[in-house]
Amino acid sequence: MARTANVFARVEPEVKEQAEQVLDRLGIPMSNAVGMFLRQIVLQGGIPFEMKLPAYEEPVAYGSLTKEQFDAEIEKGTKDICAGRVYSADEVEAAMKREFGL
Repeated sequence: MARTANVFARVEPEVKEQAEQVLDRLGIPMSNAVGMFLRQIVLQGGIPFEMKLPAYEEPVAYGSLTKEQFDAEIEKGTKDICAGRVYSADEVEAAMKREFGL
């Protein structure tokens, strides 16, 4: 048997459980899946999937804005409304669930 090394990682219990359920259905032990992930990092010279920031902008905190910045944000919102770029709360919630699993 090949020599092995231990890897210890802390993850949220829910994520671990969900991953175990998927891996069980695939017939792959967690340790094998971690090994596969690490091998792919070596083979690809980096993380083996695309990593990027979410496509949305962070919400603007009112308290951090000057009056001019606040007025500009209100103006942007008004232009969006006039251009018909409006979404219902249900549409936003559905998009968040699709995009981020929230």
